[in-house]
Amino acid sequence: MNKQSEARKIDDFERMPVPEEHRKGWIHLSLVWLGIAIALSATVLGGTLGGGLTLGQAILATMLGALVLSIVSACCSVVGARTGLSTGLVSKFALGTYGAYVVSAVIAIALFGWFGVQLDLFGTSFQQVIMNVFGLNIPKILLVIIGGILMTSTAVIGYKAIEKLSKAAVPLMGLLLIASLWRVLSSQQWSDVVNAPMTGDPLPLGIAISLVIGSFAVGAVIGPDIARYAKTPKDAVIGSFSGFLVGFSAVLIVAAILAKATGEVDIVAIMLGLGWGTFAMLILILAQWTTNDNNLYSAALGFSVIFKSIPKAKLTIGAGIIGTLMAVFGIYDNFIPFLIFLSALIPPIGGIYVADYLLNKGKYSFANLSNMKMINPIGVTTWMIASLFAFMTTPAPNGFGFFSFTNAPGLDAFIVAFVLQLALVKLFARQETVIETGTRQANSN
Repeated sequence: MNKQSEARKIDDFERMPVPEEHRKGWIHLSLVWLGIAIALSATVLGGTLGGGLTLGQAILATMLGALVLSIVSACCSVVGARTGLSTGLVSKFALGTYGAYVVSAVIAIALFGWFGVQLDLFGTSFQQVIMNVFGLNIPKILLVIIGGILMTSTAVIGYKAIEKLSKAAVPLMGLLLIASLWRVLSSQQWSDVVNAPMTGDPLPLGIAISLVIGSFAVGAVIGPDIARYAKTPKDAVIGSFSGFLVGFSAVLIVAAILAKATGEVDIVAIMLGLGWGTFAMLILILAQWTTNDNNLYSAALGFSVIFKSIPKAKLTIGAGIIGTLMAVFGIYDNFIPFLIFLSALIPPIGGIYVADYLLNKGKYSFANLSNMKMINPIGVTTWMIASLFAFMTTPAPNGFGFFSFTNAPGLDAFIVAFVLQLALVKLFARQETVIETGTRQANSN
């Protein structure tokens, strides 16, 4: 393969709109979103919900949280589908060029940090599976490095590789969950599962809903990174709802049912106990792979906005190395508070650019990017206020914990940013109109 064809293979249109001939329908987008949503971390969350709530409450919390995520993702994805641009480039319209650089840096750092967290979880669980199936004690560090290489490989190529991997992985992951559910329920009555006692720490319903929302709030807000490949906004919306309301909620509910039926919160332990063995190991690899390569993919898209002269493939490899090193050196124990801090800064970005897009649709064109202000004071001010609001509703020690709003700080920030951006843009547009009218009247006199 020559250099030109190799370059085309990894061309991901990171600094320009995705051309129409490369756009995809809702089925392709849904598979990508499903691959992102169906993850080991989702099964862990589902098991936690099953252990701390009644089954009915777990299902209710899941559906409400997934519905909110679907709506937020759909709103953000429409902007991506309309413009064909990544989240970092879209943010230039609402926050200005320098503002977008800061946005891109925050998103990138948070995402390759989460890449490290997910990779750490991958290494721990993979080690458990290998020990159970083969009786081998493989060093966790080695498994983390192998996982980092696999996940970085598809992220380097970009959307094309992520889509193909999701097409292969999603059916297998769905099959494992359905088979596990069938095997567990075939040996006991449904009524026994419904009435099973809680086996974990009790969870208030509001907190449970916020856990569901918070687990993927960042992913929903960076929806343009996926939706820029959508043929139409409708395709983008269907893809978002398929991923979150269908895929994500299904994983959480199945995991909650398995936790109720077995009295075991650890989903990996449940699947091993069911005798899936090597099959469970394969699905474990694919589940984390299809989720975590997207973290790295979006991180590299963010860095591409800042480091314009460096190819995205090199940025992705660099981010992959950093994320893998974070996992090797124990990011899960030492970096979580910092990641929570960064995650409070990201959701308001979505509220800002969605509100700004609704009021200024004509501005959101690639041709206008070079004409944007260096700093958009309205967008930047809104970002600071909404982020501060998120910290005030985030419980200590990661936030101030002054009060609660929706019990999901990321959603709090998105809502505040959306409303404030609408209000400020309309207010200052009206003031500019008044000033222009007054000036014309004075000149006519």
